[in-house]
Amino acid sequence: MQKEEIKKFVAILGVFLLFYLLPGQSEWFNVSVVEGLELLNDYAKEHVLTCLVPALFIAGAIGVFIKKDSVLKYLGADANRYLSYGIASVSGAILAVCSCTILPLFAGIRKRGAGLGPAITFLFSGPAINVAAIFLTMSVLGFEIGIARIVFSIILAILIGISMSLIFREKTEKGKLLIQDNETPKISSTITILFFIMMVGILVVNGMQIDFIIKYLIMGALVLGIVLISVFKFEKETRNEWIKETWDFSKKILPLLFAGVFIAGFVMPLLPEQLITEIVGQNTIFANLVASIFGAFMYFSTLTEIPILQALIAKGMHMGPALALLLAGPSLSLPNMLVIRGLMGTKKTAIYILLVVFYSTIAGLLFGHMF
Repeated sequence: MQKEEIKKFVAILGVFLLFYLLPGQSEWFNVSVVEGLELLNDYAKEHVLTCLVPALFIAGAIGVFIKKDSVLKYLGADANRYLSYGIASVSGAILAVCSCTILPLFAGIRKRGAGLGPAITFLFSGPAINVAAIFLTMSVLGFEIGIARIVFSIILAILIGISMSLIFREKTEKGKLLIQDNETPKISSTITILFFIMMVGILVVNGMQIDFIIKYLIMGALVLGIVLISVFKFEKETRNEWIKETWDFSKKILPLLFAGVFIAGFVMPLLPEQLITEIVGQNTIFANLVASIFGAFMYFSTLTEIPILQALIAKGMHMGPALALLLAGPSLSLPNMLVIRGLMGTKKTAIYILLVVFYSTIAGLLFGHMF
């Protein structure tokens, strides 16, 4: 974590401590701290080892094994727009990732030369349209909202990506974001493809609703396969470079991510849930805007947005705001925002958040009028 970020985090903790020392404030402060620590603990147990760590290793592998020319061909600033945005909008469908797990993958393709627009499209769509989330949405919330989630996620991902690329021209950032392309390690394409399939397979299998023992046996076999390939097929320099790239991503992402998860848990007890359900009981612009903002700033781990929405709908939440939350929630979160700011800067992050909230509000309003 950079010195500036450390100072800001210490300042936040100082404000929390000040509130704690005020008369009558210790009770809610203690509850919020416990909630923050519990959310951080749950995140660490459920997502770090099986989701975030594989994603970080994939990001590191992208930096080492994927040729920059290949990324530029399909996702670069000069690539065919229909092809680049089409690939970016659906490429996350097989990954059961949340708004935080997608970050290392986003950072990886950006580092290899992906254009801002297609990379943002991937960043938004990855958590929103994974197959596990879509099927669970259909089975729990209904077929209509499940289909709407697929259609609007793809449309919004493309719209947000194009909007970002139009607002921030690629010419102003190529020199800063693209790195000199070192010689790609000479490994057979079959081995490289198998290596990536195994790593992505860990994320896919982890998102499957199958027997616990079977799931972890398959994931263990995939890990063993990855280790064997890296030991017997990669040269020592290649392995070291892969680990170095992974560690660089980890240092950049993990500290802000954990801080953000704690802060999200800290503020959750302060949110008036009953008031929120009353506000979003009708399909109005204000209701959809509130749902989008609420979804954008709250942290939803993979698939947890669905039971939360089920409870809110049962309390009277309209289907329009429900879709707005379903679109903004999985793709954004407070931890996600903190890390994106470190990767893209404050201005780009702020515009991205505004675009997600704006387009999610419009999508929820349209869907609410349909059903």
